[in-house]
Amino acid sequence: MYDKVNWPERYDPRTSAIYALNDIDVSARPEVVWKLLVDAENWSGYFPLEDQVKILSGERELALGTKYSRVTVGFPMSLHVTEYEPFSRLSWETVVDGDETGSRAYHGWVITPTDDGCHVLTEETQQGAFFLEELGRKHPGALYRYHQEWVESLARAAEAAGA
Repeated sequence: MYDKVNWPERYDPRTSAIYALNDIDVSARPEVVWKLLVDAENWSGYFPLEDQVKILSGERELALGTKYSRVTVGFPMSLHVTEYEPFSRLSWETVVDGDETGSRAYHGWVITPTDDGCHVLTEETQQGAFFLEELGRKHPGALYRYHQEWVESLARAAEAAGA
C-alpha cells in the first residue's frame, strides 16, 4: 500500500467534481524523480506538453510557497506550492487565470521508495464551472490521460537519468 496525497478539506476527492489518480513504478531512486519534478521550468524536456512553465517568485526550482505560472492545453493558470517534503511529497494549488467562476484544482505527487527504485503516485481534484465544462463535459477522461502520459514520461526520464 502506498501513501496518497494529503488533501486540504476543500479539495477532498469525495467532494470534488473531477478526480484522477495515476501511478507508476520507476526503476530510479526517489532523488532522481524528485529532481525532475521540482525543475518545473524544464518539465518540457521529458513532457513536451508542459512547455510554458515560469517560476514567478525567484526560486530556481519548486519549493514550499513557490508561485509559478503555466499554460496547460492552451489555458493560462497560476499556481503555488502548498506541500514540499523533499524526495517524497509535492503539491500545488491552481487557479485558472481569467476564470470568473472561481474554478480551482489541487495536484499532488507522492514518491515512495521501493526495492527497485520508487513508486510515483499523482492525484488531482478539480472544482468549478471551468473544469466541469472543459474536462467534465467536453473532454471526459482527459485529466487521467494527461497525467498518465506525464507519469510515463517522468518514469522514462528518471530511468534514463538514473542509469
